[in-house]
Amino acid sequence: MELKTTPYWWDTTPPAQIERPPLPQRADAVVIGSGYTGLHAALQIARDGRSVVVLEKGQPGEGCSTRNGGQLSYSIKPSLRALTARHGAETAAAIRAEGPASLAFLGDFIGAEGIDCDYRLCGRFDGAATARAYVEMSREADGEHIIAVPKGAQRGEIGSDWYHGGIVHRNYGALDPGRYHAGLLKAALAAGVTVVPDCPAEAMDEGLNSVTVNTPHGRIATSDVVIATNGYTPKAAPWHRKRVIPIGSYIIATEELPKADVARLFPQNRVYCDSRRVIYYYRASPDGKRVLFGGRAAAGEAGAGMAAKRLRAEMVRLFPELESVRISHSWMGFVAFTFDKLAHTGATGPIHHAMGYCGSGIGMASYLGMKAGLRVLGDKAGETAMMRPGFPTRPLYSGDPWFLPAAVASYRMMDRFGL
Repeated sequence: MELKTTPYWWDTTPPAQIERPPLPQRADAVVIGSGYTGLHAALQIARDGRSVVVLEKGQPGEGCSTRNGGQLSYSIKPSLRALTARHGAETAAAIRAEGPASLAFLGDFIGAEGIDCDYRLCGRFDGAATARAYVEMSREADGEHIIAVPKGAQRGEIGSDWYHGGIVHRNYGALDPGRYHAGLLKAALAAGVTVVPDCPAEAMDEGLNSVTVNTPHGRIATSDVVIATNGYTPKAAPWHRKRVIPIGSYIIATEELPKADVARLFPQNRVYCDSRRVIYYYRASPDGKRVLFGGRAAAGEAGAGMAAKRLRAEMVRLFPELESVRISHSWMGFVAFTFDKLAHTGATGPIHHAMGYCGSGIGMASYLGMKAGLRVLGDKAGETAMMRPGFPTRPLYSGDPWFLPAAVASYRMMDRFGL
């Protein structure tokens, strides 16, 4: 089978091919990046009647907005206990509350805009890679939103005996990221947003009352800039670039299979993840005919062929009955992690940002993009608890994660020994 190196989602919804318009000399706001964050920010600004230009280095949505696995979660990785130790009880509770708020916003937006993207709250099963992990994970169970699944009941959730039980987050979900982005782009264009493809931001010059963004096709002046580049943050934004860690996330899709076979692997048709430090995430395709399986393929970045081989081996380890199944697609996209495992949003003068979703960005990117757009408008509804923590970096780090291969290798070693 010929291996496609474009996302499975692009088979039915390829990125829009927009002809590059002339770059205006000025706009009320300039947004850098046309993924979920950027388009939601632009949509808020445009619907208030202001002019907004979105600069995109490629075509809209070519980044991770249409390259992810389509899994929806609360996107807050640190526990309440960890956040309380760092930021105090009040801020910790407020940050944790933004998780369900982001997912609620996403569902309301999709419904209000009538976006057909296979959106559903199906729940997510997190498998425990060790018996000790199950004990720790089961402590999160509250019997309502989070359900503990002991190993003896595991087959009711997943067609694999590899895990030691797990938990189900009942409020998590799934969608088709390509179709969601296409619907969001359509709404932004209808609101009057100007999207300029093939027009990367090369530098920003901050003046007394405005910012000038330099591009290969000219300069544009504006009162406010929103940096919405996440794992693709350019050198034009050095302060932001040194605060996010771009990490390649790889996904494969199997050839079409009988629906009954896929349903046997995923009897509740949820999305899936596990407790390992180097995690794997997977699900059935929306049509129920394929397995989509993602994760970190290598310590460093890998090509599509190598990634397909390694991800397939892990998939077969979990599901031995897929041993003879062929792989049809292998692709990747860059997510952005942060040093405190939290997404961040805020502003330095007229330069706003929202980024660092740590691999769980569909709901939170949409939510924080919307919030950033409101703050550009001066609307207090744009305030969010995600603004409270400082945005940390590390000495000697400038945006090139030279330490990543060693870190991934050490995490794999700990996973192997169940540490």
